[in-house]
Amino acid sequence: MSPAPRSPLPVTRSQLERGPVVLFAPHPDDEVLGCGLTCHRHHLAGDPVHVVIAYDGALGNRGSEAQARAAFVARREDEARAACALLGFEVPLFLRAPEGHEPGPAEFEAAVAGLADLLRRLRPATVYAPWEGEHQLDHHVLARAVRAARERLDAPRPTLWQYEIWSALVPTHVVDVGDLWHLKEQALARHASQLEHTDLLHHIGGLNAHRALYVEGGARRAEAFARVD
Repeated sequence: MSPAPRSPLPVTRSQLERGPVVLFAPHPDDEVLGCGLTCHRHHLAGDPVHVVIAYDGALGNRGSEAQARAAFVARREDEARAACALLGFEVPLFLRAPEGHEPGPAEFEAAVAGLADLLRRLRPATVYAPWEGEHQLDHHVLARAVRAARERLDAPRPTLWQYEIWSALVPTHVVDVGDLWHLKEQALARHASQLEHTDLLHHIGGLNAHRALYVEGGARRAEAFARVD
């Protein structure tokens, strides 16, 4: 049996691509957890950041203040708007797909076609989406759909970076976000409905601290990515 290949060491992205950005987030709060600070760096450089939140977030209704479905979905959307405003992003677009199921071929095809049309309209230079290896079903499905949608675009296609949320990827690149960490704390605080049952900052903070191991010159926090070529 041949030995398994060694993982590559990720490269630090010290310069981000310039131009419009589209950040695809599975649920409200993932726009902060996955690559919120990297996209904030885009904002600081003058790049508009368009956030597309795919799922309605209704299954996150597990806190002590459980609400009716419609009211809870509206609450989560308000939380995402507040977090995006804090980070300098455009007002998010909510697709409101139902959570927690594997789409059939026709449903998946319709989603891919819709995402491709959206990308043609926004014409981003850079796209961020979840990593395809994510165990969480909605994260995984969205990742597949975004990749398929990008492949339908005419060249030159936008650069696609996949980010991690709950399943750690093998990164090709990392972005130093240590100096901006207070903004991730503040943006996650806007998602109060999810903090009622999960210490999001503790979990993502540990992952981002580990990713800082790979930043050249040392860092306290980093967000990690796999570039899709």
